[in-house]
Amino acid sequence: MSGGGEFEVVVRRREAAADSIVLLDLVSPTGAPLPGWSPGAHIDVVLPDGRERQYSLCSDPNDRMWWRIGVLRERDVSAYLHDVVREGDRLLVRGPRNHFAFAPFPGRKYLFVAGGIGITPIYAMLRSAAAAGNETRLVYAGRSRAAMAFAEELTAEYADSAEFYASDEGSRADIAALLADPAPGTIVYCCGPRRLIEAVEAAGASWPRGSIHLERFEAKVLGEPIWNEPFDVELLLSGMTVTVQPEETILDVVERNGLVVPSSCRVGTCGTCEVAVVDGEIEHRDSVLSPRSRRTASP
Repeated sequence: MSGGGEFEVVVRRREAAADSIVLLDLVSPTGAPLPGWSPGAHIDVVLPDGRERQYSLCSDPNDRMWWRIGVLRERDVSAYLHDVVREGDRLLVRGPRNHFAFAPFPGRKYLFVAGGIGITPIYAMLRSAAAAGNETRLVYAGRSRAAMAFAEELTAEYADSAEFYASDEGSRADIAALLADPAPGTIVYCCGPRRLIEAVEAAGASWPRGSIHLERFEAKVLGEPIWNEPFDVELLLSGMTVTVQPEETILDVVERNGLVVPSSCRVGTCGTCEVAVVDGEIEHRDSVLSPRSRRTASP
C-alpha cells in the first residue's frame, strides 16, 4: 500500500481522549502495512459526500500496522466522525503528507508548544526527540485539563519537562517570556489555534532564521495581493493556458476548465493542491510554506 492516492482504512478502535476529542485507530482492511510517515504528517479523511478534512497522525511512525488520529468535535467532517463512525467502519483517506516535518538532530534542544488539539502532531515529535536522546520541553495549553488530550500520558512520561496551562484554572502560558531570549541550539515547534501561533511568531521574531516552526489550523490573514490584474498561467502537462481574474484562484480556473487537481481546504493551509512552478514570479498566498521553502520554490 502506498500513500498519496485514495484508499480505505478500517476503524479498529475508537476511544475518548478528552472532552470533545475522540481517538480513531486505523488499519488496512487487508492487514497490510500502511504507508510510512514521519512526525508532523497528516492524512485527509474523505466522507461519502465528498467533504474532507486533515488530521495529524499521532501514533508511532515506526509501527506501520496502524495509524491514530485525534478528532476534536467541530462541525462538518469532525462531527460526522464523532457521531456516525464506529469501530469496524471503513473510511476513505489520502496521504500521508507532511508540511510540518520533524526529525531530531543530535545535540539540539527542542521546545514544543501546543494548544488544544494541536498536541496531536506535537506528541509524535516529542516522543521522537526523546527517543533520540534530545533534551525536550513541552508547553501545553488548553481550556481545561479535561479537554487536553494525552494529558495523563504526558504527565507520566515527561513529568520533569512538560508544563500544563489550563484556562479554567487561571493559568496561562506566557509566550512572550518563554521566547524572550533566543536560546542557542534550541528549535521551537508549535501547533495550535491562531492566537497561540501569532503569539509564538511575534515572540520568536528575534530568534535565528529556521528556529521557529509552525503549523496552522486556520489560514493566515493576508493583505491585498501585490498583483491585482488578470494574469495567464501555462499548464505544462496539458499545454493549456488559462487566464485568472483578480477575484479568482488558479485552482478555481483550472477546475472550471475541466482539469482535475487534488485539493481540500481551498484556503492554503493543507498543502493538498501544491504544485511545482517551472517559470515565472510567485506571489505566495498560502499558510503552509516556510520562508525557506518559498525561496527554494521560486524557479
